[in-house]
Amino acid sequence: MNQYQLPSQEKKPEYVRTNFDGIAKAYDRFNDWNSFFLHRVWKAWVVREAIKCVPKAKSALDLCCGTGDIALRLWKEPQLDQIVGLDFSEKMLSFAFHKIPKDPRVQLLIGDAMDLSQFKDGSFDIVTMGFGLRNVSDIKKCLLEIKRVLKKDGVFVNLDVGRVRPAFLKFFADFYFFKIVPLFGYLLYGKENEMFDYLPHSSKAYPDQETLANILKELEFQNVRFQNFVFGNAVAHVATN
Repeated sequence: MNQYQLPSQEKKPEYVRTNFDGIAKAYDRFNDWNSFFLHRVWKAWVVREAIKCVPKAKSALDLCCGTGDIALRLWKEPQLDQIVGLDFSEKMLSFAFHKIPKDPRVQLLIGDAMDLSQFKDGSFDIVTMGFGLRNVSDIKKCLLEIKRVLKKDGVFVNLDVGRVRPAFLKFFADFYFFKIVPLFGYLLYGKENEMFDYLPHSSKAYPDQETLANILKELEFQNVRFQNFVFGNAVAHVATN
């Protein structure tokens, strides 16, 4: 486990897709275990915040939707006429199909968060993303696509890992994330799947709270702010177009 190496940027998309396919069957249980069920609270916050920012929102795109947790919460917002969930793991999406009731308002699509060419400019009032941005091979390219498909004054809410604040808690957080969290994965799947080493190690290459906020500002998103959860173990960034 100590010898684990992250995939190269060129190999990352296929690596992530293949390994997420491999863990799809128990991904929800893994998330419950490793976050002590808090991921559900954070995802609910994402949707509430998005609706609060755009009270008259009619359309929402949930990128890297996985098994559909955030898309399901968007579906529960009756004002939304269109909810699109997009993920490049077919097996993860298969669980979203079972989780979200059949509804003409909802589309679940296979696709790449860095290439949203199937959507016109200004297609959505809301774009959400839960623990997916650190898995793309080019964060800025992905964010520019998000900006393009957002309507003027639309909102982007991104939930992902953060850096623990205050610093004295970092040792304990790192121990949990790098040592304990992979054990949950091994208990569910055995040691043949590298995803449970990838998940904590990918956080080291992912921008911290302030850096990601600055990237969003650099790309001309407006009103950029972030909300830390559990001392920054997870963080939600909010930005308008």
